[in-house]
Amino acid sequence: MGKKYKIVYNRDACIGAASCIAVAPKTWKMGNDGKAIQLVTEFDEKDLQQNLDAARSCPVHVIKIVDTTGKEVA
Repeated sequence: MGKKYKIVYNRDACIGAASCIAVAPKTWKMGNDGKAIQLVTEFDEKDLQQNLDAARSCPVHVIKIVDTTGKEVA
């Protein structure tokens, strides 16, 4: 079993750029209000790179990835 990670998302600060959706469509979708909706909260190591890329693509940095200890990965 690989490491587990968690997405911490500040939806109130989302500007609806949709870069996270383009990078990780299984994790994110666009809401009716023009802000991203998080579909996944926790994920395994196999999905780490895609979720890191989504977090890093956010122009307002409202997506964080943390490990099980709460240490920020991205």
